[in-house]
Amino acid sequence: MPPQSLSTLRGFVFDLDGCVWSGNALNPGAGDALAALGRAGRGLAFVSNNSRATGADLRARLQGLGVGVAHHVLTPLEIIGVVIRERFGPSRVLVIGAPELAAVVAAAGHEVVDVKDYRKASVVAVGNDFDLSYERLTIAARAAASGAPLVTPNVDPRLPIEGGDFLPGCGAIIAAVAAAAGVRPIVVGKPEPPLFRIALERLGLPSAAAAMVGDSVLSDIRGARAVGMQTVLYAPDGNAPTGEADVVVGSFAELARLAGVG
Repeated sequence: MPPQSLSTLRGFVFDLDGCVWSGNALNPGAGDALAALGRAGRGLAFVSNNSRATGADLRARLQGLGVGVAHHVLTPLEIIGVVIRERFGPSRVLVIGAPELAAVVAAAGHEVVDVKDYRKASVVAVGNDFDLSYERLTIAARAAASGAPLVTPNVDPRLPIEGGDFLPGCGAIIAAVAAAAGVRPIVVGKPEPPLFRIALERLGLPSAAAAMVGDSVLSDIRGARAVGMQTVLYAPDGNAPTGEADVVVGSFAELARLAGVG
């Protein structure tokens, strides 16, 4: 797709972690570019693979950072309980992850199983767990190896934070559980289709009229392309693989200029 065609798009869906922000700070130029797109009447939505926060949590965080155009914000926590119910019915779910993950699973009508009762679990849900221990890792793997389907919000190996550093992501944990259990996880978030499709529904746009802007080829670019969206890779370090994204930008100022608002 030629860069100038960004100016004809009616909407943009932005990844958050590593793209719009890193840790608790907006990336350079992000606030100005998003405000300009909003003033130009472009539809804007934000998606994150965060396994510890709801869309409402991240919307409040964006608005606290001055991003007033943040109305549509989605994470896998919006849908993981629904996905489990649709695929397996009301379930007994062993949750290895944040309290927020357990809360949304329970809110969807499932029974959250205590770790000491892991053998009773009919589904295992694994998110990023800042209290992860070898015992919890073992329990999740044993439950999944015993036949409980393994479900995860995402398989992102890293969580970017300030200063170019990172924390091990949900994908690092799920990889260990899946390897020990000898199973493949069911992924709810990017690069699977649900979050992209829901974002487009919220914007009221067909996939061809919107672009996904993100920093991950696997999660953002390939996932969005699979649902028919245009793709923009945010690569401020200039390290971008060829042939993956329709457009590569090195800054938000460049994105705004190509979109016709900068």
